[in-house]
Amino acid sequence: MSTSISIFDTTLRDGTQGEGISLSADDKLKIAKKLDDLGVHYIEGGIPGSNSKDIEFFKRVQELGLKAKIVAFGSTRRKDSIAAQDVNLQRILESGAQAATLVGKSWDFHVHTALQTTLEENLSMIYDSIAFLKQGGMEVIFDAEHFFDGYKNNPDYALAVLKKAEEAGADWLVMCDTNGGTMPHEVHEIVSTLHSQLTRSQLGIHTHNDCELAVANTLSAVQAGARQVQGTINGYGERCGNANLCSVIPNLQLKLGYDFLGDIKLKQLYNTARFVSEIANVNMPVNQPYIGNAAFAHKGGIHVSAIMRDSRTYEHIAPELVGNKQRVLVSELAGQSNVVSKAQELGISLDPSSEEARGVIGRIKELEHQGYQFEGADASLELLIREAGGEIKEMFSFESFKVLVEKAADRPVVSEAFLKLNVAGTSVYTAAEGNGPVNALDNALRKALSQYFPALQDMHLADYKVRVLDEKDATAAKVRVLIESKNFEDVWSNVGVSENVIEASWEALLDSFRYALLEVPAPKNEQTEPTHQGLVNH
Repeated sequence: MSTSISIFDTTLRDGTQGEGISLSADDKLKIAKKLDDLGVHYIEGGIPGSNSKDIEFFKRVQELGLKAKIVAFGSTRRKDSIAAQDVNLQRILESGAQAATLVGKSWDFHVHTALQTTLEENLSMIYDSIAFLKQGGMEVIFDAEHFFDGYKNNPDYALAVLKKAEEAGADWLVMCDTNGGTMPHEVHEIVSTLHSQLTRSQLGIHTHNDCELAVANTLSAVQAGARQVQGTINGYGERCGNANLCSVIPNLQLKLGYDFLGDIKLKQLYNTARFVSEIANVNMPVNQPYIGNAAFAHKGGIHVSAIMRDSRTYEHIAPELVGNKQRVLVSELAGQSNVVSKAQELGISLDPSSEEARGVIGRIKELEHQGYQFEGADASLELLIREAGGEIKEMFSFESFKVLVEKAADRPVVSEAFLKLNVAGTSVYTAAEGNGPVNALDNALRKALSQYFPALQDMHLADYKVRVLDEKDATAAKVRVLIESKNFEDVWSNVGVSENVIEASWEALLDSFRYALLEVPAPKNEQTEPTHQGLVNH
């Protein structure tokens, strides 16, 4: 479809209104560069002059040479004032942004209640503000706040608002479902009606997700004539969030045929979503459509058997189109197809009728009965399969550890771990302190192995989760620990289970180091006497 669609990203402004999201100026600049690489057309950076971060952003973003238009956000002039004397409008002009988003009221209820002014004065505020910025040479995007609620309550006035903005020279008229309560059929009917009445400005859509309909409402608006789509990466935003561009973009391009990014840019969607997630320090839902880790994950044995023949049997698109990949999950529900597929993914030849294959399946079912879960611990699963195939050469063996935790009334808690390993035939004793017992064990293990395996210095723990499995047993309950580790090239997860949280943590921690050493050459046995590293006297 040749019709052009403009993608307007407001992650840096509307997205930061989401709970728990705060971005520094450096964060915003990094995300802006990533969004530009993806190919979005507009990047809304924030409110010029409202805070030091946004001031710095607008100053420094000009140095990046982005292809996307940088947009400054603001509201219409204050009631009973003059646009040319409005400080916020002046700051927008001085921001260096190529375009401006001006938000104005389109619901008569809001005009009376929030602005506490007349309907006529609100129209004047909209006209004066847009005209002022147009005289300053800016592209102006008018965001009609609460438009759909306003239209349903008083269609004549809501339409008058858009016509007044169009008369003032607005380039885009964006209809906002600010409260997120409009249904897709209502959006389509209203936008279709307006599309035939407003001809000088192009229409846009800005939806919120309070009814889990932001993406659906956006698609409905596009099909009815809207040509600018506003949203955020991963759907970040106030309350329940904004329209998720990570779903909107592939739906428009792959399902509805609007080719505006191209295949190469679309393949960057997966990495872009994760990049923004990392910068914002917000975990991505695994089941997020298109770019979630589970979006193309298969667990049922019948499903896996089918996708091994043809992935179209259980996948609506090829995951590579958005930069994602197919995953086969192995669990107690798995059949031989799952294990064989996973082995193939790892480059391991495993005969589905062999004792090794049956042994792996039996072991997985036994462990999951004990509380293990391998869907989120691919590294532990890989170790299990490689062990069954005799492909693991153990780099070290564990002998014992002791953990001491001391708390005095006048001092913080101190944790110490004492560890004994055998590396290349040599006994290695280490001791280390940490913020807690698990951190102390991590430090001791790292100290013991780093002299033999320097590559471990690049590895660090990225996440640590504890899940209680038997709540009824209270503090004696069995727990499952999931540890995520990273280095410069990879991310992997390991699992451990025990009634003792330290033992469960140790099990996951130990396997994370074993996994990190899979491709590392074995150390030479250069020592004949035990080493004693960092031991303290007690």
